[in-house]
Amino acid sequence: MTFSAAEFKATMSRFATGVTIVTGVDGDEPVGFTCQSFISLSIDPPFIALAPARSSTSWPRIAHAGQFCVNILADTQRELAQKFAVSGGDKFKGMNWTASPATGSPLIAGSVAWVDCKVELVHEAGDHELIVGKVLDLGISAGSPLLFIEAKYVSIKGPEDPAERSRRAP
Repeated sequence: MTFSAAEFKATMSRFATGVTIVTGVDGDEPVGFTCQSFISLSIDPPFIALAPARSSTSWPRIAHAGQFCVNILADTQRELAQKFAVSGGDKFKGMNWTASPATGSPLIAGSVAWVDCKVELVHEAGDHELIVGKVLDLGISAGSPLLFIEAKYVSIKGPEDPAERSRRAP
């Protein structure tokens, strides 16, 4: 390689990503973590992909259940993104959520969208795992998404027409 890990990280930080919280249920306990490595993968069939770090303590608990919900955060949920980015503690304490329709995974109130999935494929990918999820259900709500670029949270304003954001709000 002609570049360092720090140079690679700095280069990739120039690409803006959305911010999500991936949730699931371990036994009867809600589990979740902040994830920016999330993409739409296929329309037919509907697949998404995400890439949790192999060092994650939350993902193995979610993976064990074989299903999860990706909550796409609103620009008003920066503190929540920070809270779920840290290991340990009761991340769901005092938080408003309901069980998602297809998997029963936590659907976080105030998210701009959600995607309920079952684990379709797991692939080792360096210090992360690449997870392909088959989409079982989804929904959108009003609000603008939270973005992450150059190690900072930022926001943009989306469409103003509420009719464009009306499918089954959480």
